[in-house]
Amino acid sequence: MSVINKNKLPLEKLRKRTDISALSFKTTDDIECLEKFIGQERAVQAISFGLSVESKGYNIFVLGNPGSGRTSYSLQRLHESAKEKPAPDDWIYAYNFSDPSRPLAINLPAGKGKEMGSAFEELLSELKIAISKAFEKSQYEDAKAQLVKNFQEQVNGLMEEVRAWAGEKGFALKRTPQGFVNIPMIEETTESGDVSKRELQQEEFESLSEEKQKELQGKSEEISQRTLDTLRKIRDLEKALKEEIGKLEAEICRSAITPYLQDVKEKYGTTEILCKWIDALAEDIISNFNIFVAAAKDESTEIDFSRYTINVFVANDPENGVPVIWETNPTYYNLTGKVEYESRQGYLYTDFHKIVSGAFQKANGGYLVLDAEKVLLNFMSWEALKRALRTGEATIENLGEQYGAIPISSLRPQPIPINVKVVMVGTPYLYALLQYYDPEFLKMFKIKAEFDRDMPRTFESEQQMAQFICGFVRNEGKIPFTVKAVAEVIEWAGRLAEHQNRVTTEFNKIIEVIVEATAWALSENATLVEDRHVYKAIEEKRFRSNLIQERIQRAYEEGVINIQTEGSLVGQINGLSVIDLRDYAFGHPSRITSNVYMGQEGIVNIEREVKLTGPIHNKGLMILTSYLGRKYAQDMPLSLSARIAFEQTYGEIEGDSASSTELYCLLSALSGLPLRQDIAVTGSVDQFGNVQAIGGVNEKIEGFYRYCEHRGLTGTQGVMIPAPNTIHLMLSQNVLDAVEKGQFHIWAVETIDQGVEILTGKPAGVPDEKGAYPEDSVHGLVKKQLVTWMEEAAKLKKKYGASSENEKDTSKA
Repeated sequence: MSVINKNKLPLEKLRKRTDISALSFKTTDDIECLEKFIGQERAVQAISFGLSVESKGYNIFVLGNPGSGRTSYSLQRLHESAKEKPAPDDWIYAYNFSDPSRPLAINLPAGKGKEMGSAFEELLSELKIAISKAFEKSQYEDAKAQLVKNFQEQVNGLMEEVRAWAGEKGFALKRTPQGFVNIPMIEETTESGDVSKRELQQEEFESLSEEKQKELQGKSEEISQRTLDTLRKIRDLEKALKEEIGKLEAEICRSAITPYLQDVKEKYGTTEILCKWIDALAEDIISNFNIFVAAAKDESTEIDFSRYTINVFVANDPENGVPVIWETNPTYYNLTGKVEYESRQGYLYTDFHKIVSGAFQKANGGYLVLDAEKVLLNFMSWEALKRALRTGEATIENLGEQYGAIPISSLRPQPIPINVKVVMVGTPYLYALLQYYDPEFLKMFKIKAEFDRDMPRTFESEQQMAQFICGFVRNEGKIPFTVKAVAEVIEWAGRLAEHQNRVTTEFNKIIEVIVEATAWALSENATLVEDRHVYKAIEEKRFRSNLIQERIQRAYEEGVINIQTEGSLVGQINGLSVIDLRDYAFGHPSRITSNVYMGQEGIVNIEREVKLTGPIHNKGLMILTSYLGRKYAQDMPLSLSARIAFEQTYGEIEGDSASSTELYCLLSALSGLPLRQDIAVTGSVDQFGNVQAIGGVNEKIEGFYRYCEHRGLTGTQGVMIPAPNTIHLMLSQNVLDAVEKGQFHIWAVETIDQGVEILTGKPAGVPDEKGAYPEDSVHGLVKKQLVTWMEEAAKLKKKYGASSENEKDTSKA
């Protein structure tokens, strides 16, 4: 059997079909929905183990491609685990009566935070009324009046005593706006003979002798000193009065508020710090009872009572287990919390009520889910996460205070101890970068849960895929799928995995097809989704993305791009490449040409000379030189010059999937044998001539098929691929139909020898015992050409070399 027939792939090798009879149902209504996550056993086990380990550093990094279900499964698993654990404590912030700039963080049993917040709002109203009523009672007024009366009696007694003593000294003690003054008195006898006293006038004092004046001044100073001593005693009495009144008011206020605060303490005072804070609260209320009285008398009075309430910082539901927080916008403040400010008449104001919790505090005691890329994109978020995990504390700090030009005074809330398990979701690329650039990363994320991009395609996995479709359809209220439609979705999943024995685990892409197929079915008022609806959904999805492909195809159809799909030519071949637009990839043929001639330059790639090739492509070109040397230069030097080019390409070329194609083109140019233009070729080659697997094999085949279909299928056209790529074939239905009708063919080759025989119709040639190839073989013709060039080069060198020697001798003479 010839190579062209032996290496042709049968129809069943081009796409793995789903056995509909094995699925054993007619529509998805006949089967049960999927209740577990499929295809990611490694990741599932890793996450389960990570959740079971409570030690520090055993956080989980879930890595995989977007759409693999990594986030949805992680959240589902965390919610399941969360329900099995008791809810963590609530946290409140309260006014710090000893240091107002450092609000106190106090923990309470789960569910008590909001309850206590409401209780303190009601308590404040009750205290206003209770304190006001307590000071309106006659008992308080009578007790206060008695204290004041006793004080007045003591003051009057002291003043009478000093006045009497001053009178004995001949002075009168008078109160003036400037204070107490003492004035000398003189006795006078009236006409009736009565003796009276009057104040000594200034002119009378000045008329006295100097000795008398000094005597009066001395007595005045003595009286002034005693008066001052008396006033000091009065001030002490006044101070004592205030203390007595304060004690009285404190006693009355304490009696009024103690029952209320005692109830609060008995209900919520589960920790020592909370009991101490309630005691400090009581003392502050007693010290400021007058504002409560004023507020009760006039409700319009603007008095700030906020420090007597609490800020419910974190509130947990005792019935829902531990919290699961998915922070979709992990900025620094959204993670760590913040102190907000309010503008009041141009000034920024804040207090402990404006302390807002972040994801760290909300997830405390539970799980925090973060997107790795978003964390790394936000300034300081990654450092804040590491610090929280390293210290076990969630500290609220103002970034402006750390990085601003001028430090700004602000609240410094007491840090809260945290115990949170972080589940970070990212790509394998980000995981590798973090390992490489951050030495602390692996200390904090000891569990790696990796989601694979595909899973084995077995009978069980096909059944599970059908159940997955069933579950989605029922949950979304869609119409059911027929068994043929399910089979078409499974085969599409295999196409996405680019493997006959595997299916993709990027379920978002599968869901897209399910949704769109349902939409096309509903547009026809169908009650079931058929396989034709699935096929239409796939084709319409391609149509929405293939504008660039159509432009390139149109350029070919108009003759702008020169691609031959019939006949044979020397030194020309159709290579295949893939254009990847991320959301859509398609194959495109490229015309590769080669010219060879005598010389010593070796193989030169024109694109490489103008720097339009990447390193992998250059590597493939160097392998060609090595192959030629091994094949033809074991008994002679390799002497040739060759130029290889991708015609009509104007962008960078990368990859080695055309290296075998370039080699076929080069062998054709050297041997003079024409290559079939109705066969496009792809595959890389090693130094020994083995054809190696490449990527995008389905897109490449379909790309060349479209070109042939436009010109008209001749029945001889096809694509030659590496044999290892056979397992990756999941071709579209139109290509399969053409193959089934004998209009298009796929060949799989293992070596260059097999490929060159298919392309030229000549045997490649096997060397004899002396290493010589048959003359009529491809290798024989190539070797013959190389030998001819070598011999011609030797003759030319001898001829022109002798002429050069004669010229030298003549010049010497």
